[in-house]
Amino acid sequence: MLRAMNDRAALELLVAHGPLTRTRLGELTGLSKPTASQLLTRLEAAGLVRTTGNVTGRPGPNAQLYEINPAAAHVAALSVDQEGITAAVADITGRILGEHRVNADATAESVRNRTGELVAEAVDGALAAAGLGRGELRQTVIGTPGALDPRTGVLRYAPHLPGWQSRTMRDELAEVLGTPLVIENDVNLAAVAEQHHGTAQDFDDFALVWADEGVGAAIVLGGTLLRGATGGAGEIGYMPLPGAPLARGDDSAARPDAGGGFQKLVGSPAVVKLAREHGIEAPTAPEALATALRTPGAGDAVLTELARRLATGLASVVAVVDPELVVLSGQVAQAGGERLRELVEAEMTGLALPRPLLRISAIEGDPILIGALQTALADARHTVFDTA
Repeated sequence: MLRAMNDRAALELLVAHGPLTRTRLGELTGLSKPTASQLLTRLEAAGLVRTTGNVTGRPGPNAQLYEINPAAAHVAALSVDQEGITAAVADITGRILGEHRVNADATAESVRNRTGELVAEAVDGALAAAGLGRGELRQTVIGTPGALDPRTGVLRYAPHLPGWQSRTMRDELAEVLGTPLVIENDVNLAAVAEQHHGTAQDFDDFALVWADEGVGAAIVLGGTLLRGATGGAGEIGYMPLPGAPLARGDDSAARPDAGGGFQKLVGSPAVVKLAREHGIEAPTAPEALATALRTPGAGDAVLTELARRLATGLASVVAVVDPELVVLSGQVAQAGGERLRELVEAEMTGLALPRPLLRISAIEGDPILIGALQTALADARHTVFDTA
């Protein structure tokens, strides 16, 4: 057991630091040189590490460098939205080897019964780009709107993804792909990405608020995601707020455009409508906000009203959770940028007693896909790095 613990510690250090010499690995683990040598020999024989050149430019013999063997395992990460599925395949170090996008309207009749086929197509496309086969995958994580109810296995809070509503969907997809499978809420995965690679790296208590086509939040307390009894923690798109229609009962679950108060105020369609009311015509929220940022008068009015709406919703979250940090993410927040953040921060004054730090997401690329990849890697390494 002690040997297995040392093996895992060494592997985690190689993941975190990159290539290390035997001496440096011994210093970081506290192991003697002979023990570190035995450990590396054992891990190399198991195919978990490999040599990757030497350290040069120093007195004495050149020290050999060791790194994680990228081929030790591979994982797949997927991001699902109403227009299609994006898949990425990475090696155990986290380097993305291939990506593929399958476009498919989730509400189309021809798509509803083809979920497994579409997921397989996306994964196979990414594997082909990476030059790999399904048998080389160790773990798959899929990010979707809504959340799986842990009691029933049903995907809740995602009426716009009718093909994902089967109680046995997770098992069906795991069988199709031939790997262990996790289906996770997309905003939760965005928070995972922020926690490991973005603004929230140094925070154990934070909330990520996602404003895009849909609106949601991820709550992290003590470094752990809060999911709730039915997986619905953070579904603030349904949160009733003054000035917005309410989504009630079965009707809210059946209508793809349902989202309750907050989503009706700050989701992408609401931003386009708000801009139009002030004479700014744009087909998408990012374009509307880009125009508002460079349009004195009308643009200022759009940004001020949007900031007021965001601050009203955020105040409810902050009053209940009291996070140290709130991260604004999604297309609406990204497009509004620092100007929108400043306005929201000003509007928050007096709305809630706690005053958390307010930041715009620092993630480059698709945070949902990045979070899914991080989760898949953590799960795969837990298994692969266990030499017991």
